[in-house]
Amino acid sequence: MTVESEVAHSSTWRELIALAAPGRDGRMLLDRLAAEVARGSGLDSLAVYAEEDGELRRRLQTGPATFPARAAAAPGAAGGEAWGRFEVPGGLLLYTPPVPAAELDHHAVLTLLCALRAVQLGGELKRHSFAASYRGVELQSLYDVGLAIARTLELDDLGDEVLLRAVSLLDARVGAFYLYEGGGYRLERTFGGEAAPRVAADAAGSAAGLLPGARHALAVPIEADGKRLGLLAVGDKESRHGVGAFPEADRRMLRLFANQVAIALENARLHRQALEKERLERELDLAAEIQRQLLPESLPDVPGFEFAGWNRSARHVGGDYYDVRGAADGGVHLVLGDVTGKGMPAALLVSTLHSALRLLLAARPFDAELFERLNRHIVESSAANKFITTAVARLEPGTGRLDYVNAGHNPPLIVDAHGEVTELPPGGIPLGMFGGARYRVATATLEPGALLCVYSDGITECEDPSGEEFGRERLSRLLRSAAGRPLADLVRAIDEAVVEFAAGAPQGDDQTVVLARRS
Repeated sequence: MTVESEVAHSSTWRELIALAAPGRDGRMLLDRLAAEVARGSGLDSLAVYAEEDGELRRRLQTGPATFPARAAAAPGAAGGEAWGRFEVPGGLLLYTPPVPAAELDHHAVLTLLCALRAVQLGGELKRHSFAASYRGVELQSLYDVGLAIARTLELDDLGDEVLLRAVSLLDARVGAFYLYEGGGYRLERTFGGEAAPRVAADAAGSAAGLLPGARHALAVPIEADGKRLGLLAVGDKESRHGVGAFPEADRRMLRLFANQVAIALENARLHRQALEKERLERELDLAAEIQRQLLPESLPDVPGFEFAGWNRSARHVGGDYYDVRGAADGGVHLVLGDVTGKGMPAALLVSTLHSALRLLLAARPFDAELFERLNRHIVESSAANKFITTAVARLEPGTGRLDYVNAGHNPPLIVDAHGEVTELPPGGIPLGMFGGARYRVATATLEPGALLCVYSDGITECEDPSGEEFGRERLSRLLRSAAGRPLADLVRAIDEAVVEFAAGAPQGDDQTVVLARRS
């Protein structure tokens, strides 16, 4: 080999190596090499074949001869022409005229075949590079979509956003978004067509029947920590050739998207819970304010009597209410009510009792008809499952006469000057249960030195950590110790005794005590 051919050979191989770089077009070099092989070997025409999918296919041709598209048709003759044949691993050269293969420039032929392989490798690299780039674009799109739905915190808006993003991401013509509830999937949103209104829980992995109008469908469940949240279905992938099925890559993409949707759904649910908690706290603040306004700031100063009251709510807003108020005729009205439930409904019912009872006590005599009217009013203005146990007493300061009505409340206690505890007889049913309920007024006498105690069941039913109740007997012992003590001190003693007994155990009911003692 001459110096000139060595240089040309080195130059050719440098170009050959460069052909493997993605994006490099090697067609011109291949044509030049093919022409050099034909000229150097005295050939009129030649065709180069490369192995592809298990067969040899024509990839390059120069000269006027006609060669078959696949090497399976060679060697042989067609139209009176005969071909020569030069075989190498993974490749083949057919040529005319059919001179012996030994007379060919083997170096040039091998260079040509290597160049063809280099171009093929470059194409493969280019395809892999494109696939990687496309995958990167998909992942970026998925990331962008995830950010978009993560910012959507309203569940109603999230359904629209999820479905629109899903059909856009997979070029789908139709889609459906379901939420899991009641042991199945309920249709939340549709896009582009009809969808089954409800899907059984065990059908989450099957797209059959979800989108009746679609020829091809794909569905994946939306789950978080093993908990079912929803279902996402798309149908009929659109392309320039029409609609078709979804490849496995789309299924993987939809699964990844469903994972993001699961996070977004959980975020939206947490957001809704936070808003609900906020709303409830505002409601409780308002209810607490209503309750504070209804409880007396101070108790009346009545000659011959001493009064005290105390209330502790088990929650932010309780259902207990008490009042002590002087009447226009010189008597004193004492009230304690215990409403079922807590929060705003309880506060509103207490407010109803407070206003209605004050109006009736100011306008009517203290008789059974007053309480039957009060009961009808409570029934008409409250929910069916809301009622209030109530004890209402009227004291005559001069005589110690005590008229009282007990509407389903704990029987009040009277402790005489000698420490004897008497339980007043029970009365009718709680206010608000039945519109036709009847009540009666009972009478007793509060002798000098005697103490009247009206309390809610939160006192006697207060539980310690073992579940034992405070009970009426403990309360009675405290009341017997009242002789010679201001009632304000007795109220504090009851409070301290209950707290000590509970020993930190949570209590489910309010605690209220109202005391009246005749001098």
